[in-house]
Amino acid sequence: MISVRNLILDLQTHEGSHRVLNDVSLEMADGEFVALMGANGSGKTSLARCLNGIYLPTSGEVSVDGLDTRDAKSLPEVRRRLGLVFQNPDNQIVAPTVEREMAFGPENLGVARAEMHRRVDLLLKLFRLEAYRQQAPHLLSGGEKQRLALAAVMAMQPRHLVFDEPTSLLDYESRCQLLELMSQFVTPSNPFSAEPLTLLLITQFPEEVLFAQRLFILDHGRLVMDGPPREIFLRGDALQRIGLQPPIEFLAHHETPEHAIEDFLLTPIL
Repeated sequence: MISVRNLILDLQTHEGSHRVLNDVSLEMADGEFVALMGANGSGKTSLARCLNGIYLPTSGEVSVDGLDTRDAKSLPEVRRRLGLVFQNPDNQIVAPTVEREMAFGPENLGVARAEMHRRVDLLLKLFRLEAYRQQAPHLLSGGEKQRLALAAVMAMQPRHLVFDEPTSLLDYESRCQLLELMSQFVTPSNPFSAEPLTLLLITQFPEEVLFAQRLFILDHGRLVMDGPPREIFLRGDALQRIGLQPPIEFLAHHETPEHAIEDFLLTPIL
Protein backbone atom coordinates (compact mmCIF):
# COMPACT_ATOMS: atom_id res chain seq x y z
CA MET A 1 0.00 0.00 0.00
CA ILE A 2 1.07 3.57 -0.72
CA SER A 3 0.09 6.01 2.00
CA VAL A 4 0.45 9.80 2.14
CA ARG A 5 -0.51 11.60 5.32
CA ASN A 6 -0.76 15.40 5.65
CA LEU A 7 2.12 15.87 3.21
CA ILE A 8 3.59 19.34 3.00
CA LEU A 9 6.49 19.99 0.62
CA ASP A 10 8.39 23.27 0.43
CA LEU A 11 11.05 23.69 -2.27
CA GLN A 12 13.66 26.40 -2.57
CA THR A 13 13.59 28.61 -5.67
CA HIS A 14 15.55 31.70 -6.62
CA GLU A 15 12.70 33.66 -5.04
CA GLY A 16 12.87 31.74 -1.76
CA SER A 17 10.85 28.90 -0.26
CA HIS A 18 7.78 27.84 -2.25
CA ARG A 19 5.02 25.53 -1.01
CA VAL A 20 4.50 22.90 -3.71
CA LEU A 21 2.25 20.41 -1.88
CA ASN A 22 -0.13 21.50 0.86
CA ASP A 23 -1.62 18.98 3.31
CA VAL A 24 -2.06 16.13 0.80
CA SER A 25 -3.46 12.85 2.14
CA LEU A 26 -4.27 9.79 0.02
CA GLU A 27 -3.96 6.02 -0.16
CA MET A 28 -3.50 3.56 -3.00
CA ALA A 29 -4.30 -0.08 -2.35
CA ASP A 30 -2.19 -2.92 -3.70
CA GLY A 31 -3.13 -3.64 -7.31
CA GLU A 32 -5.12 -0.42 -7.73
CA PHE A 33 -4.93 1.65 -10.94
CA VAL A 34 -5.10 5.34 -10.10
CA ALA A 35 -4.67 8.37 -12.37
CA LEU A 36 -3.53 11.86 -11.40
CA MET A 37 -4.29 15.08 -13.22
CA GLY A 38 -3.82 18.77 -12.58
CA ALA A 39 -2.94 21.95 -14.39
CA ASN A 40 0.73 22.81 -14.96
CA GLY A 41 2.33 23.71 -11.65
CA SER A 42 -0.25 21.87 -9.55
CA GLY A 43 2.38 19.62 -7.94
CA LYS A 44 1.94 16.35 -9.88
CA THR A 45 5.63 15.65 -10.53
CA SER A 46 6.59 16.77 -7.04
CA LEU A 47 4.12 14.26 -5.57
CA ALA A 48 5.58 11.49 -7.75
CA ARG A 49 9.07 12.33 -6.52
CA CYS A 50 7.88 12.25 -2.92
CA LEU A 51 6.56 8.72 -3.38
CA ASN A 52 10.00 7.22 -3.97
CA GLY A 53 11.98 9.57 -1.77
CA ILE A 54 13.58 11.88 -4.32
CA TYR A 55 11.87 14.65 -2.34
CA LEU A 56 11.39 14.24 1.40
CA PRO A 57 8.41 15.81 3.19
CA THR A 58 8.80 19.17 4.87
CA SER A 59 6.19 17.72 7.20
CA GLY A 60 3.79 14.81 7.07
CA GLU A 61 4.54 11.25 6.01
CA VAL A 62 4.92 9.15 2.87
CA SER A 63 5.15 5.37 3.25
CA VAL A 64 5.39 2.49 0.80
CA ASP A 65 4.37 -0.91 2.21
CA GLY A 66 4.93 0.54 5.68
CA LEU A 67 8.41 1.89 4.86
CA ASP A 68 8.82 5.58 5.69
CA THR A 69 10.65 7.56 2.99
CA ARG A 70 12.21 9.74 5.72
CA ASP A 71 14.15 6.72 7.01
CA ALA A 72 17.45 6.68 5.10
CA LYS A 73 17.90 2.96 5.78
CA SER A 74 14.53 2.21 4.15
CA LEU A 75 15.03 4.31 1.01
CA PRO A 76 16.79 1.65 -1.13
CA GLU A 77 13.94 -0.79 -0.47
CA VAL A 78 11.33 1.92 -1.09
CA ARG A 79 12.90 2.59 -4.49
CA ARG A 80 13.04 -1.11 -5.31
CA ARG A 81 9.36 -1.54 -4.46
CA LEU A 82 8.18 1.63 -6.20
CA GLY A 83 9.46 2.22 -9.72
CA LEU A 84 9.27 5.69 -11.25
CA VAL A 85 9.15 6.18 -15.03
CA PHE A 86 9.92 9.76 -16.03
CA GLN A 87 8.32 11.86 -18.74
CA ASN A 88 11.57 11.97 -20.73
CA PRO A 89 13.28 8.55 -20.83
CA ASP A 90 16.63 10.20 -21.59
CA ASN A 91 16.61 11.39 -17.97
CA GLN A 92 16.86 7.85 -16.61
CA ILE A 93 18.68 5.79 -19.26
CA VAL A 94 22.34 5.45 -18.23
CA ALA A 95 23.85 2.34 -19.87
CA PRO A 96 25.59 2.07 -23.27
CA THR A 97 23.34 -0.70 -24.66
CA VAL A 98 19.71 -1.77 -24.34
CA GLU A 99 20.70 -5.05 -22.67
CA ARG A 100 22.98 -3.33 -20.15
CA GLU A 101 20.27 -0.79 -19.31
CA MET A 102 17.87 -3.58 -18.36
CA ALA A 103 20.55 -5.34 -16.30
CA PHE A 104 21.67 -2.17 -14.49
CA GLY A 105 19.04 -2.20 -11.74
CA PRO A 106 19.12 -5.93 -10.90
CA GLU A 107 22.93 -5.87 -10.91
CA ASN A 108 22.98 -3.04 -8.38
CA LEU A 109 20.47 -4.93 -6.24
CA GLY A 110 22.80 -7.94 -6.14
CA VAL A 111 20.51 -10.23 -8.16
CA ALA A 112 22.24 -13.49 -9.14
CA ARG A 113 23.64 -13.44 -12.68
CA ALA A 114 21.46 -16.32 -13.94
CA GLU A 115 18.31 -14.63 -12.64
CA MET A 116 19.41 -11.28 -14.06
CA HIS A 117 19.85 -12.83 -17.54
CA ARG A 118 16.44 -14.52 -17.23
CA ARG A 119 14.75 -11.22 -16.46
CA VAL A 120 16.53 -9.38 -19.26
CA ASP A 121 15.68 -12.03 -21.85
CA LEU A 122 12.04 -12.08 -20.78
CA LEU A 123 11.69 -8.28 -20.83
CA LEU A 124 13.41 -7.92 -24.18
CA LYS A 125 10.74 -10.22 -25.61
CA LEU A 126 7.76 -8.75 -23.76
CA PHE A 127 8.69 -5.16 -24.64
CA ARG A 128 9.54 -6.02 -28.27
CA LEU A 129 13.16 -4.89 -27.94
CA GLU A 130 14.97 -8.14 -28.84
CA ALA A 131 16.25 -6.72 -32.13
CA TYR A 132 17.91 -3.84 -30.25
CA ARG A 133 19.69 -5.88 -27.55
CA GLN A 134 23.18 -4.56 -28.36
CA GLN A 135 22.07 -1.19 -29.72
CA ALA A 136 22.84 2.14 -28.07
CA PRO A 137 19.68 3.55 -26.45
CA HIS A 138 20.14 6.99 -28.03
CA LEU A 139 19.51 5.39 -31.44
CA LEU A 140 16.02 4.22 -30.46
CA SER A 141 12.81 6.03 -31.33
CA GLY A 142 10.91 7.93 -28.64
CA GLY A 143 8.46 5.08 -28.13
CA GLU A 144 11.24 2.49 -28.00
CA LYS A 145 13.13 4.56 -25.42
CA GLN A 146 10.05 4.80 -23.25
CA ARG A 147 9.53 1.02 -23.47
CA LEU A 148 13.19 0.54 -22.53
CA ALA A 149 12.88 2.87 -19.53
CA LEU A 150 9.83 0.94 -18.36
CA ALA A 151 11.49 -2.45 -18.96
CA ALA A 152 14.54 -1.34 -16.95
CA VAL A 153 12.27 -0.45 -14.02
CA MET A 154 10.37 -3.74 -14.36
CA ALA A 155 13.66 -5.66 -14.21
CA MET A 156 13.85 -4.70 -10.52
CA GLN A 157 10.45 -6.35 -9.99
CA PRO A 158 8.67 -3.44 -8.26
CA ARG A 159 5.29 -3.83 -6.56
CA HIS A 160 4.18 -0.31 -7.49
CA LEU A 161 4.70 1.82 -10.60
CA VAL A 162 4.46 5.57 -11.02
CA PHE A 163 4.35 6.98 -14.56
CA ASP A 164 5.04 10.71 -14.77
CA GLU A 165 3.36 11.79 -18.04
CA PRO A 166 5.04 8.93 -19.97
CA THR A 167 3.08 9.52 -23.20
CA SER A 168 3.40 13.29 -23.49
CA LEU A 169 6.40 13.15 -25.85
CA LEU A 170 5.11 10.25 -27.96
CA ASP A 171 3.19 10.05 -31.20
CA TYR A 172 -0.25 8.47 -31.27
CA GLU A 173 0.93 4.97 -32.22
CA SER A 174 3.61 4.92 -29.50
CA ARG A 175 1.08 6.22 -26.96
CA CYS A 176 -1.24 3.34 -27.81
CA GLN A 177 1.54 0.76 -27.48
CA LEU A 178 2.61 2.06 -24.08
CA LEU A 179 -0.98 2.23 -22.80
CA GLU A 180 -1.55 -1.34 -23.94
CA LEU A 181 1.48 -2.45 -21.92
CA MET A 182 0.29 -0.53 -18.87
CA SER A 183 -3.16 -2.09 -19.08
CA GLN A 184 -1.57 -5.53 -18.62
CA PHE A 185 -0.07 -4.57 -15.25
CA VAL A 186 -3.45 -4.41 -13.52
CA THR A 187 -4.94 -7.67 -14.80
CA PRO A 188 -4.91 -11.11 -13.08
CA SER A 189 -2.95 -12.43 -16.10
CA ASN A 190 -0.20 -9.85 -15.57
CA PRO A 191 2.90 -11.34 -17.30
CA PHE A 192 5.32 -9.22 -15.27
CA SER A 193 4.39 -10.22 -11.72
CA ALA A 194 2.51 -12.87 -9.77
CA GLU A 195 0.05 -10.15 -8.69
CA PRO A 196 -1.35 -7.02 -10.34
CA LEU A 197 0.84 -3.99 -9.72
CA THR A 198 -0.27 -0.76 -8.11
CA LEU A 199 -0.21 1.82 -10.90
CA LEU A 200 -0.28 5.60 -10.68
CA LEU A 201 -0.54 7.30 -14.07
CA ILE A 202 0.12 11.03 -14.20
CA THR A 203 -1.17 12.32 -17.51
CA GLN A 204 -2.25 15.42 -19.40
CA PHE A 205 -4.53 13.39 -21.66
CA PRO A 206 -7.99 13.01 -20.06
CA GLU A 207 -8.94 10.12 -22.35
CA GLU A 208 -6.18 8.01 -20.75
CA VAL A 209 -7.69 8.54 -17.30
CA LEU A 210 -10.78 6.49 -18.13
CA PHE A 211 -8.72 3.31 -17.84
CA ALA A 212 -8.18 4.01 -14.12
CA GLN A 213 -10.31 2.93 -11.18
CA ARG A 214 -9.81 6.24 -9.39
CA LEU A 215 -8.77 9.75 -10.32
CA PHE A 216 -6.92 12.27 -8.16
CA ILE A 217 -7.08 15.97 -9.07
CA LEU A 218 -4.45 18.36 -7.73
CA ASP A 219 -4.90 22.12 -7.74
CA HIS A 220 -2.20 24.46 -6.46
CA GLY A 221 -0.68 21.69 -4.37
CA ARG A 222 -3.94 20.51 -2.81
CA LEU A 223 -5.86 17.30 -3.48
CA VAL A 224 -9.28 18.65 -4.47
CA MET A 225 -10.99 15.61 -6.04
CA ASP A 226 -10.76 11.85 -5.52
CA GLY A 227 -13.19 9.41 -7.09
CA PRO A 228 -14.14 7.33 -10.14
CA PRO A 229 -13.10 9.16 -13.33
CA ARG A 230 -16.59 9.17 -14.83
CA GLU A 231 -18.07 10.80 -11.74
CA ILE A 232 -15.37 13.46 -11.67
CA PHE A 233 -15.68 14.17 -15.40
CA LEU A 234 -19.37 14.96 -14.90
CA ARG A 235 -18.26 17.91 -12.76
CA GLY A 236 -17.33 19.89 -15.86
CA ASP A 237 -17.75 23.37 -14.37
CA ALA A 238 -15.55 22.58 -11.37
CA LEU A 239 -12.88 21.10 -13.63
CA GLN A 240 -12.88 24.12 -15.92
CA ARG A 241 -12.32 26.43 -12.96
CA ILE A 242 -9.01 24.68 -12.29
CA GLY A 243 -7.96 24.50 -15.95
CA LEU A 244 -9.06 20.95 -16.82
CA GLN A 245 -11.77 19.42 -18.95
CA PRO A 246 -13.26 15.95 -19.56
CA PRO A 247 -12.42 14.05 -22.75
CA ILE A 248 -14.42 15.31 -25.73
CA GLU A 249 -15.63 11.77 -26.38
CA PHE A 250 -16.97 11.54 -22.83
CA LEU A 251 -18.86 14.80 -23.13
CA ALA A 252 -20.45 13.59 -26.35
CA HIS A 253 -21.49 10.20 -24.98
CA HIS A 254 -21.98 10.58 -21.22
CA GLU A 255 -25.72 10.04 -21.50
CA THR A 256 -25.28 6.58 -23.03
CA PRO A 257 -25.06 3.44 -20.84
CA GLU A 258 -21.72 2.98 -19.08
CA HIS A 259 -20.80 -0.17 -21.01
CA ALA A 260 -21.29 1.71 -24.29
CA ILE A 261 -18.93 4.46 -23.11
CA GLU A 262 -16.33 1.85 -22.20
CA ASP A 263 -16.65 0.14 -25.58
CA PHE A 264 -16.37 3.46 -27.42
CA LEU A 265 -13.30 4.65 -25.47
CA LEU A 266 -11.39 1.37 -25.30
CA THR A 267 -11.66 0.53 -28.97
CA PRO A 268 -8.97 2.93 -30.32
CA ILE A 269 -6.05 1.56 -28.30
CA LEU A 270 -6.65 -2.15 -27.93
